[in-house]
Amino acid sequence: MAFVVGLTGGIGSGKSAAAEEFARLGAAVVDTDAIAHELTRAGGAAIAGVRRVLGDEFIDAAGAMDRGKVRALVFVDADAKARLEGLLHPMIRAESERRIAAADAPYVVHVVPLLIESPDYRQRVARVLVVDCPPQVQMARVQRRSGLTDEEIQRIIAAQIPRKARLAAADDVIDNSGPLAALHKQVAALHRRYLDMARTPA
Repeated sequence: MAFVVGLTGGIGSGKSAAAEEFARLGAAVVDTDAIAHELTRAGGAAIAGVRRVLGDEFIDAAGAMDRGKVRALVFVDADAKARLEGLLHPMIRAESERRIAAADAPYVVHVVPLLIESPDYRQRVARVLVVDCPPQVQMARVQRRSGLTDEEIQRIIAAQIPRKARLAAADDVIDNSGPLAALHKQVAALHRRYLDMARTPA
């Protein structure tokens, strides 16, 4: 069975940058956000279900899920959010498990933004790795890349598990408040540790 590290962090914390560096060093990366995008793009396996649970107006002209409309909806409609999660989460979980089982690497980094919010997360991963940075750094990064308003970003941060609770659940933490080189240095140290752990499982 694969040695699995669950990588999580708030929006804008730098999960993707950390995952890319782990992949460059030889880990297999299974990213639930990437799987969700595949499922909800034009022709994706979840499109018929999205149409069924939310309606035609949430499918864009290209045939993909309209992520902007869906994001706005789920912030104000808890029932719609629950219906969408009831559709997508089992599909994402099943595809994640398939990719983890098929991984040909010393260990797997499983990127799950809502890992700690998942009730059974500790059974699914051997280690919890949190990528962390101060809220003001999160805000600046998300603004640069997304074009979301301050209010939208603050709503997303508020909807996620509090920073203190996320850190309390961590086995390992990457401090990503500094430059990319500092993140890479921390990833390299953790990579060596995870290689050792994967070779000598408890």
